[in-house]
Amino acid sequence: MPPAGPWPPVPARPLTFGRLFNPIAVGRAVFTPSRPDRVNDPVVKKVQVFRTVVGLAAVTWMLLSYGLASDADSVLDDRFGQIRTTLIVLGVTFPVAVTVFIAAARPPNRRLFLRRAAKPAGALLALVVTLAVPRLITGLGYVDENTNWTASAGRVVLLFALGAFSLWLAPFGLYGIAQSLVHVFRTADLHETIPPLLATLLVWEVALVDVFRGAYEGVPFGVRVAFILGAPLTVSAVAMWELRRLRTRHGITLRAALLR
Repeated sequence: MPPAGPWPPVPARPLTFGRLFNPIAVGRAVFTPSRPDRVNDPVVKKVQVFRTVVGLAAVTWMLLSYGLASDADSVLDDRFGQIRTTLIVLGVTFPVAVTVFIAAARPPNRRLFLRRAAKPAGALLALVVTLAVPRLITGLGYVDENTNWTASAGRVVLLFALGAFSLWLAPFGLYGIAQSLVHVFRTADLHETIPPLLATLLVWEVALVDVFRGAYEGVPFGVRVAFILGAPLTVSAVAMWELRRLRTRHGITLRAALLR
């Protein structure tokens, strides 16, 4: 079947000095795919966004319904805890999966994919650093709850600088998390088939981590099984549909990417 488009990617706006003060503009430049010749299928993107929103809503509902989280702050703490776990798993999985993909490709695609891997790796590193910065700031010996900010003019300036930076960093980090979930750390810049494959691998790994750490304790067994297996099965189904759509609508396959 011929492509129902094509839908060319929206050209990325240049990141000028003035736009550096806009955390969303910087986040869009860091966390969204930007390879000009990639397939930009709006139907696939809508399904990815819908899958992400439904997954987050379902987990939040379960945490509140079964008393696993007492308020919104507890829900956020739990979600950020799972995001940290996902980042740790991805930090191990990402280089291994990308290395296997590049090694399996034949020249000249091997060198091409190696160059393309820089932007996805940069997006992952940017999110890790963003989540680590607040802990690093509070970990400084002279910045804690007992700090006398009026002790000197330098500390007053530091207070305002940290406040302004935090106001910029918060939307940047939240936007980065959302875009990373949808675009799987912009791995479409590497190749269009990588996001569904990597998302499937990652979500099954996180499910295994949840099983071993006893996640969702206190929840009825049937509901617990549904939530632990629901995400992997759903993501796997969406990934299979996405790979099929790439093949039938756009003629893009993993075998062709590897020149096999």
